[in-house]
Amino acid sequence: MTSAPHVDDALVPRLAADLRGAGFRPARIEALLGPLATGALDREQTLPALRVARRAGEDPLAVLVRLFLCGDEVTRAEVDAALPGVRADGALRLGLVDAAGSGRGDAVRAVVDLAPVTYESPDGAAGEWFVASDLGEATTGAALRPDHVLGVGGASTTLARATIRTPRRRALDLGTGCGIQALYAATHSDEVVATDVSERALAFARFNAALAGVDLDLRLGSMLEPVADGGFDLVVSNPPFVITPRTRPSAAQPSAGLPLYEYRDGGRAGDDLVRDLVTDVGSVLAPGGVAQLLGNWEHRRGEPWQDRVGAWLDRAGLDAWVVQREVLDPAEYAETWLRDGGATADRDAEGWAGAYGAWLDDFAARDVEAVGFGMLVLRRPSGDSGVTLRRLEERTAPLRRPLGEHLASSLAAHDWLEAHDDAAVLATRLAVAPDITEERHLRPGADDPMLVLLRQGGGFGRTVRAGTGLAGLVGACDGELAVGRLVGALASLLDVGAAELGAELLPQVRDLVRDGFLVPVEPA
Repeated sequence: MTSAPHVDDALVPRLAADLRGAGFRPARIEALLGPLATGALDREQTLPALRVARRAGEDPLAVLVRLFLCGDEVTRAEVDAALPGVRADGALRLGLVDAAGSGRGDAVRAVVDLAPVTYESPDGAAGEWFVASDLGEATTGAALRPDHVLGVGGASTTLARATIRTPRRRALDLGTGCGIQALYAATHSDEVVATDVSERALAFARFNAALAGVDLDLRLGSMLEPVADGGFDLVVSNPPFVITPRTRPSAAQPSAGLPLYEYRDGGRAGDDLVRDLVTDVGSVLAPGGVAQLLGNWEHRRGEPWQDRVGAWLDRAGLDAWVVQREVLDPAEYAETWLRDGGATADRDAEGWAGAYGAWLDDFAARDVEAVGFGMLVLRRPSGDSGVTLRRLEERTAPLRRPLGEHLASSLAAHDWLEAHDDAAVLATRLAVAPDITEERHLRPGADDPMLVLLRQGGGFGRTVRAGTGLAGLVGACDGELAVGRLVGALASLLDVGAAELGAELLPQVRDLVRDGFLVPVEPA
């Protein structure tokens, strides 16, 4: 196994204390760098941050920003001052840095990226983890190595924010990488198992868990192979779902052999890896257990993506909610993942063209017109209820925080609706959720609105167009009167039959309960 940080039981706690002592946390770093340099660093552009940090001189936080976030060269003396508990020698023994020599003025460079991540536990306590991963292309100036261990990026942050954080007995982080999802799972789970096919990834995860003071059960292996014991209440996974051509170099395309990266390429054709994970993950879920995954799926000519993914769900036999967040055409998809691996047309025009062409040929061979990206929430039915949830939708608006709480509430609302027929709903008192606002559009001088929109501030930020009857009902849902009584009052006001109005409004009311606009105040 090539280089990765390793755990030293004496040094790791001292390193964590040094990093906290230097103020190596996101808020302090942003205060040091300012919004411009912080924003650039978030986009993996290091120069603005480097300029600011260098001007700050020997300030310990500035030295750590230069060393670990910008890939800059600092001196042994600066490292000794910034990390007084471990000093440069300790950082060397932990595998975090390289040094040109043993003198105080000799150069030291980071060999890993070490970044602070702010987290909040389910009980509201906030803190920081320090997460080590491989240096990125922006820092090294070179293409990524095949066994690159990715840090905390946009996809992993999305998954972390979407994960339902209810207490769990046993959780699994499948394809853990640097271990960030496992750390989050440990905040609300009695036991956390984390797997990866990469030995280097597990080494990083082991180091990060030790730095956070968290115990993880780390297992080497592909997909579900290391966890045949199953019984998980929660499975989270940002798997290696990227659809990468399996093309080999040829005389016609000498550069078409694409590098495979362990963190993103699962080694299977098309979207087979995501398909197999969806169809098989139920085997390791406990009854009532939930799996939350990110993934890609192909849009093939003549086959709606809902039919393709729906066929996987049929085989899985799980409750399922699939949300497509983004769609890229084959060219956009190829460009995205070529750049992700550090490839550019300026650096290697022939290699770029060969790889780009291989991607386009691979998609064309399967009549792929686009690729969807999104999240899946899968749940193993408990008891004899069988599958009751099958929802596939497209939501491209920005996600609202905290999404995990919204997903948990939506699942609970689905279960409530399954247990309550229309008569029971009519007998229930409902209240408008606190994040819902109403928007009315009127012509100047008019008394009645032309359009009423109900807007959701959290979750998926949904907007519902409400007719006169629905707007009136929602406006009256203050938890005091049952739905049936409100329908009767509205029917008299609108001069229509109560049964007719109820038949019109009840499906819409169910949708509003399902999506979190209305909340039951008491059971029927």
